[in-house]
Amino acid sequence: MKISIRRSRRAAIAVALGSVLALTATACGDDGSGAGGDKGDAGSGKGKIVFWDNNGGVRTDIWKEVIADFQKANPDIKVEYVGIASTEYQSKVDTAIQGGGLPDVGGVGAAMLAGFSAQNALEPLDDRLAKSSLSGKLNENMVESLKAAGGGDGTLYSIPTSANNGVLYYRTDLFKKAGLDEPTTWDKFYAAADKLTNAKKNEFGYTIRGGAGSIAQALDAAYGQSGITSFWNGDKTTLNDPKNVAALEKYVALYKKDTPAADLNNDFTKMVAQWDSGTIGMLNHNLGSYQDHLKALGADKFRGIPQPIGATGKRVQVSNPVDGLGVFKSSKNKDAAWKFIEFATSAAENSKFNKSAGQVPSNNDAAKDAWISQAEPTKLAAAALTDGSTTIVQLPYYLPDWNTISKADNEPNFQKVLLGDMSAKDFLDTMAEQLNKAQAEWKEQNG
Repeated sequence: MKISIRRSRRAAIAVALGSVLALTATACGDDGSGAGGDKGDAGSGKGKIVFWDNNGGVRTDIWKEVIADFQKANPDIKVEYVGIASTEYQSKVDTAIQGGGLPDVGGVGAAMLAGFSAQNALEPLDDRLAKSSLSGKLNENMVESLKAAGGGDGTLYSIPTSANNGVLYYRTDLFKKAGLDEPTTWDKFYAAADKLTNAKKNEFGYTIRGGAGSIAQALDAAYGQSGITSFWNGDKTTLNDPKNVAALEKYVALYKKDTPAADLNNDFTKMVAQWDSGTIGMLNHNLGSYQDHLKALGADKFRGIPQPIGATGKRVQVSNPVDGLGVFKSSKNKDAAWKFIEFATSAAENSKFNKSAGQVPSNNDAAKDAWISQAEPTKLAAAALTDGSTTIVQLPYYLPDWNTISKADNEPNFQKVLLGDMSAKDFLDTMAEQLNKAQAEWKEQNG
């Protein structure tokens, strides 16, 4: 009997239902929402709504500013903010979908969109967008990206707030002192990682992401070096192509040779903090950490440039998921939840949010604001995506099991690769097999 990955994931979620009561008590209360599939209600457009931030802690301060602005403009609506760490967000939502306690509105990025919509947890937003002040004002590529990620029927379940892009941050002061060229190619990247390392002095050329969120960074390094430009070759993934295997082997060989041993457990917050406070030459992250580096180091000690160029002379990157806001179908106050989304993605608020986050605004008017040209990594990233130098390998966010496969199932395996307990080939073969099965299931269900 064939058991789908999705069904096995739901079974695992059911085990976690013991946390539902605590989650519900802190998040919603009497006027909160129910479980996935509950039809909810439009509500009065007034009263209380609950908002779950999918990057709590990191984005808490800026969201509280947006919420304060919203409540000033809409005094008859109160927004209860619940910040949830990005590493815990999917499991929190999945648990609430099964057992109740969903918020009215929450962060719904492309990477987890299909999984939530497959469980009938999200409200379609096409009609609301068409009739709103946002109609024609949002970046069409971001809108289409979220439609594609929603599971295959072209329905819009999330309104985009921002787009991200991979960035290679490097310490200009350390590079100048060592007489190194800017790491614009993978060859220069590896040469710099080696030359800047002096483990006895606790100096390292690079910091690698070994903890939560490690897979996307590893895939970026693999495809960036191999030059393979498509995630699929027919019905099979290119993930475990021999070129990607060789590229990943070279990349993971940096661990403990040119990186700190502590990198094994690095999520992005630990990795960023370590880079900002130490003497590490390079860091791969995204636009979101630019402001942190600026505060810690000052503009004269680092740069953030697009990912290195490969041997083909072209830059290849894997796609970064578009982030957004969705209304949960079980909400009893959908009209008020929508008002909050419409306000948060208006030009002024979307600009304010993305200036703080260092990301590309979804509102076209916000994207014209002066701060974007002043934030060099954002400016360079936008140029790289439009000047023909970069090919984006689109990751299959539309697969309901993508987030589970790329996080829960394989982040522990990537740590085994770093420790030498699993080969890069076995790691990629394992993940490829899971993805091929998930793709076959998705095609069977979506024609």
